[in-house]
Order: sequence, then C-alpha cells, then structure tokens
Amino acid sequence: MKRAIGIDEAGRGPVLGPLVMCAYAIDERKLPALKKAGVKDSKLLLPKKRRELRDMLLKEGEAIVVELNAIRITKYMRKKISLNELEAEGAAEALAKLDHSNTKEIIVDSPDPKPAKFGLRIAKYFDGPRVRAENKADYNYTVVAAASIVAKERREECIAGIKEKVGFDFGSGYSHDEKTVNYLKEHINDKKLQPFIRHCWATAKRLKVTQCPLGDWA
Repeated sequence: MKRAIGIDEAGRGPVLGPLVMCAYAIDERKLPALKKAGVKDSKLLLPKKRRELRDMLLKEGEAIVVELNAIRITKYMRKKISLNELEAEGAAEALAKLDHSNTKEIIVDSPDPKPAKFGLRIAKYFDGPRVRAENKADYNYTVVAAASIVAKERREECIAGIKEKVGFDFGSGYSHDEKTVNYLKEHINDKKLQPFIRHCWATAKRLKVTQCPLGDWA
C-alpha cells in the first residue's frame, strides 16, 4: 500500500492563538473518493461541511497535528528566527511521528514564494522521503487539502479553548477582525490573555500591543 502524505497549516497570520501544522497520510487509492466527498482547500469550505470532512478524514487516514503556540512564536521572533523556519520545524515534527515507510514523496503547501527554499528548510530537520513544496498545494492536491481541513479544525478548537479561558468571545483572532481588534484594545494588559498574544507579530505592533516579559507567563 502506497501512502500519500500532505502537509498544510492553519493560523499563520493571526495576532492571537497558535499556528497549527498537520501532516495527513492516506492510502493513495482513497484519494479519488476524498475528492468526490468534497475534500478541498479548507478556505473554500463552510464550517459545517469542514467539520464533517474532518471527521471522515480522521477515520480514513492518519493525521498528526503540531501546535506552535503564541509563546513559541514570540520566542522565535525575538531571536530573529523567521516564521517560515518555525513552520518548517513544525512540519518536520509532524512528519517524524508519521509512518512514511511506503511514501516516495511528501507534498507541502509552501508559504514561501520560492517553494524549493521551503522544502530545503524542512529537509534540515527531517530525514525521510523527499519533500516537494509547492505554492497553492492545498488547492491542487487532495491530500494537502485534507491536511488543511484537519489543521483548520484544530485551530478552531484551540481558539474556542482560549475564549473559554479568557471568558470572552473575541472573534477569529485575526487583526482584520473588528471584534478581535476591539477586544485587544480593551484587554491588552490582561494577564490571562498574555500567553495567547503573538507579542512580536506585525499585527500586534500595529495595534500597539504592550510587550510583556516572557518570564511572566512562559
């Protein structure tokens, strides 16, 4: 049985919450059935359909999820380590936990406009089959779309958990979300919110986020 493996992320740009990576593996003979069922880039799916597909995908294949939380993102950015590097590490972490013995090539959606460069980043941390990075892989490959669905649903679960901890529905966590922005303006110094803010993120700086010492909440 040859296995197809795809990798994608959810939550690359938000000011609140984690970046979630997913490596998804499945018998490649099942890919046509996934496509017929409606598996496609998570951004093209409504929440209800996305959840239904996530449940099906977890039954049909194997998904490894790695959550890169806001604390880790902040630490890396303070060290001037790029988000692409962190994402490559996350992809490698997920792949290391996945059986790839019957896979010749792994496909990953590249955040870098030069995909080969991102593939080489992952290869630094992963000793396994060749990783082929492509732009819009989540749109062009069903197995990568499957990874995007699982990653997106896990990100949604993480955001729901953060809302429960802070006791407020702040929206999506993205800086283009008016609900998120208004919440940050009013609660930016709340101690319970600090671990979930990407303090060195460009969106946080635009909102004039007050930087909090990592030692206070890491």
